[in-house]
Amino acid sequence: MINRLSDRSKKIKPSFTLEMTSKAAKLRSQGVDVINFSAGQPDFNTPKNIINAAKKAMDSGLTKYTSGSGIFELREAICNKLANENCISANTNQVLVSNGEKQSLYLACQALFQQNDEVLIFTPYWVSFPEFVILADATPIFVKTKIDKNFEPDFDDLKSKITSKTKGMIINTPSNPTGGVWSREAIEKSLKIASKNNITVISDECYERLVFNSHHEISEKINLEEKINAQILTCMSMSKTYAMTGWRIGYTYGNEEIVSAMSKIQGQSTSCANSIAQAASIEALSGDQSKVEVMKGQFKKRRDLMVNLLNSLPDVSCKIPGGAFYAFPSFEKYLGKKIKNITINNSFDLSDLFLSKANIATVPGDGFGASGFVRFSFATSEKDIVEGLSRIKDLLIN
Repeated sequence: MINRLSDRSKKIKPSFTLEMTSKAAKLRSQGVDVINFSAGQPDFNTPKNIINAAKKAMDSGLTKYTSGSGIFELREAICNKLANENCISANTNQVLVSNGEKQSLYLACQALFQQNDEVLIFTPYWVSFPEFVILADATPIFVKTKIDKNFEPDFDDLKSKITSKTKGMIINTPSNPTGGVWSREAIEKSLKIASKNNITVISDECYERLVFNSHHEISEKINLEEKINAQILTCMSMSKTYAMTGWRIGYTYGNEEIVSAMSKIQGQSTSCANSIAQAASIEALSGDQSKVEVMKGQFKKRRDLMVNLLNSLPDVSCKIPGGAFYAFPSFEKYLGKKIKNITINNSFDLSDLFLSKANIATVPGDGFGASGFVRFSFATSEKDIVEGLSRIKDLLIN
């Protein structure tokens, strides 16, 4: 018999995104024809050159523990990537390789925040941001954004939320769940506010390469060019850019003291990242990048298709996402109404309705702090996009 669970384990919520993906997988295993718009990962396989690098690493015996902060060759490749793509000069002591960017973000919060601290999070937010903050015994403070401005900050609300307890700010652009890409001006203004108030910024750059209609510059590049002097931890990922979600490699660049503290916590929790995946990541960063552009081109094509079909639904409005692979339409006009004798009180009800009546898996916006919205991933085939949106249209009009 369990004596008691920790208060910490009771304070956090389960991941809604993983929960919906699990529900879809369970139904599929039962033979149900489920179309999955809930997936937060590319549907492409990892490029062949990366897979071959992993095979070579295994054949060469690179199957042992590595340095806690990551093998030197990978951290060097990351420094070269930062220099060539982001115009940032970094040394290997400023880089930590982790078991996916999710762990990087968790470690950053563990190293930076504690009880009585407050951390600013922009809504809609990735489901794990508030939970990372809560697990650090700090308090998430939610800041409004403007839908008609790519979900950029409402700066009046941002300034009003800053107190003497504010220690952190989490920026995520391109965004999960909205796909919104902030303008350079919005990032610059946010960093200046952070610098003025001595707030450390955690910049989640998971989708930095998946931008479709504009040139995206990461927060630290803007920080350096404009001499803002904000304290930024940049968290990046192999997962989305290279279709390597299962390989579990992410990395952090920033102040050596903070990175060292993160490395110490990682060393006592997971020791190091997977050695084979680290070797493969060197090839991903240093090798042929053409597959990345091919995948991005496919995502853009699917985005245009999905957004057009979503906007053709009655009483549904969807902004064109500038990056990532998510559409974030508003179904607010359906709140309080009945569909198939089911009252729609919130987006959880909508997602449950889509799954139970149309076999369509989505993620409810309430899980991201955005009631009335639903996240649709277009990391799936055009055929599934057409069929899935057709099913939802039939559900809404009949």
